[in-house]
Formats: sequence, C-alpha cells, structure tokens
Amino acid sequence: MCDGYVLEWLDTLVTVTLNPEKSKVNIAVPGDIAEITDQVISQKDKVQTAIKSTVFNLNDEAKIRCLIKKYHSSLITLLDQALEDLSLMKESLPVRQVLDTIIACIDELLTLIEHRFISYLSVEERVPATYLAVLKKELVKRLSAVDKRLLDYEAYHPTFQTLKQELEKFLTQPPDKHTYIFQEILYIKDLVLELERLEPVDEAAVYSRLDELLINMNFNSKPYIYRLTQRLAASTNDLEQPGEKMDRLLFYLKLLKQYHKKPGIIFNRKDADLHKQVSNWFTQEVFYLEKQIHYSIVPLKGVETPKKVVQKEKTKLLSILSVDQMALILRAADDLKVVMARSLNSVFKNIVPYLSTPYQENISYDSMRSKSYSAEMRDKEIVIETLQQMIKRINEY
Repeated sequence: MCDGYVLEWLDTLVTVTLNPEKSKVNIAVPGDIAEITDQVISQKDKVQTAIKSTVFNLNDEAKIRCLIKKYHSSLITLLDQALEDLSLMKESLPVRQVLDTIIACIDELLTLIEHRFISYLSVEERVPATYLAVLKKELVKRLSAVDKRLLDYEAYHPTFQTLKQELEKFLTQPPDKHTYIFQEILYIKDLVLELERLEPVDEAAVYSRLDELLINMNFNSKPYIYRLTQRLAASTNDLEQPGEKMDRLLFYLKLLKQYHKKPGIIFNRKDADLHKQVSNWFTQEVFYLEKQIHYSIVPLKGVETPKKVVQKEKTKLLSILSVDQMALILRAADDLKVVMARSLNSVFKNIVPYLSTPYQENISYDSMRSKSYSAEMRDKEIVIETLQQMIKRINEY
C-alpha cells in the first residue's frame, strides 16, 4: 500500500502552482504543458493504486472506511479548487488545458470511489460540482432516450411525462436552493437504470409496468401520486353501484399492497412514502363508499322503506362479515360437523343463497367455497375476534 499523502503533488499543483491568487501562473511552452499533463495522469494512476490498496490490504473495516472517506473528501476539495482556478484563468488557454486535464482526472478518481467503494461512504455526503454537472447532462440524455422508446405505447405517456418533468425539475435546482447529496443522486441513477430495463407492453391494466416500477422505487412525487389516484378514481367511477365500486377499490388496494417496495429508498425525503400516501387515499375513498352503502341499507329517519327492500330483507340475511370471512366460518363449521351435509360444496350451496353483505347482495356459493381455501391473515383475525365476542356474549346470557 502506498504510504504518506499520495495527493500531495496534485494538491500543491492545484492549490498553489495553478492558483492565480497565490502564485504567478505562466505556462506557455507546449512542452511544459505536455510534461505537466503526463505528470497529472501519472499521479492519477498512483492515487488509484493507493485507493485500491487501501481496500484490499487492510482487514480493519473501520480503518478502510476512514481512509476512503479521507480520499473522497480531499478529492472533492481539490475539485472545487480546480474549478475555482479555471474560472479565474479566463485568458490563458494553456493553463486552462492543464486544469481541464486535472479536473477530468479528479473526476475519474471520484467515480472510482463512488462506483466501487460506495459502501464505505456516507450517502449524506455532498456531490462534487463537476460530477453533478456531468451526471445531470447524462441523466437528461438517458431520459430522452427512454422517452423515444416509449413513443409506441400511449398508455405510458402521461405517467412518464410526469416522471420526466419531476426528475428534470429536481436536477435543475439552483445551488443556492438545494445541495445535492449522494443518496438523492444514487436514487435517480438507479431509477433511470430501471427505466432503461423496462419492457413496456400494450395493456389496459390500471397499474402499468411503469406504475409497478415507480411503486417499487417509492417514487413519492406529489404530481405522480395525484395522477395515479385520479386514474384509480376514474376506473372506479365507471361503475354505478357503491358495492361494485367498493369491490374494485379493495381489489386495487390489494394489488398495491402486493407490489414489492425496495427498502430504504425514497424520491422526496421530506414527504411520506408512496405506499402511505396512496393507502391514505384508499382509506378515505372506502370510508366514503361505506357511508353510501350504509345509508342505502339503513334509510334515514322518516323516510319510508321501499317495499322491494323489505322483501329482500325477508329473504336474505345481511352479514357485516365479508364473503371471505363468512367462507371461513362455514368451512370450519363443516370440518367440526357443526352442520351436517354430504359435502362442503353442499354446505355452501344450501346456505349461501340466503346470505348477503353490505357490499354484495348476490353471492356465488361456488366462489365463496373457493375463497375458504385461500384465506388472508387479516380475514382470519376478524373472524376469530368476532367468534370471541360471541363467546363473551354467550357467557353473559
């Protein structure tokens, strides 16, 4: 492993020799430019070797982390100074050429650390100005390429345009308004990479593959979440009956909860994650529909109940349990021989036609029987809680 301060030569060159505020810079001979350029590249290779040796020759993780952080912070400081030197040397083309080489070499060293040894860095570190400027340009170019690839898939356009505008808006914030850190930039780099890997298809599903990707990446942009919830609402509002709307909403919520979310990542760190915001929207919509259904079943005081409703109440029992929950109870009753029939199918066939729920008046006995074999944990918990309340009430008799 290289000993000592391996950045010493580059440090002196940038902070003193080429700093017009500290020395008189005069490089005009082409031979001098070539010699300094070669030496800069040689020093860059030396630093690369030192960085790699730090990782591969040390066994102490704490020491590796400390040294990598020192290299990283020192290179950022040198890069900033080199950029400042470049801004002051507006008339000397030879000096600017040398500084351009230095900036490129420092950027290469930073890229090495950020790509291969990012686990040793703090994601809260500030992103170097040059690297950020190059990265912004690269990401905008890659987003445009993805945009062209999606031209043939109209269903993707509104969502992707919202995504593209949000990313470009985020990447073009002025330095005095926002300081970019690695956590933010790494998130966008990963998101763009996933977009490039996306294989679009012609589909009519409410959640497209692009939506699945953004849900997976926790893209909690407010414009995107608004667009997504408005699309869900439009799909639900196509239905007339509140019960049908409720079924569709709950199905969409179930799909959302089944989509995997990468842990520890988020687009906007100042806002709640996407799952929480969209789930809150579902909660409000479901609550509103429950009220609608309730008032359609239990008329307001003073309002006469239509005769056909009275007839339905005479022929069917209304249960507050869902179809899935009632299916569990009937299956358990058959298993314990609380009710006797030739088969489980016969149990459902003879009982289900006389049952209804606030969300579903006509229940398929065959569908309920099928659901009894694929119960969700939440349904089991509700059924158990209901039975416990019944036991408590029986003990009070």
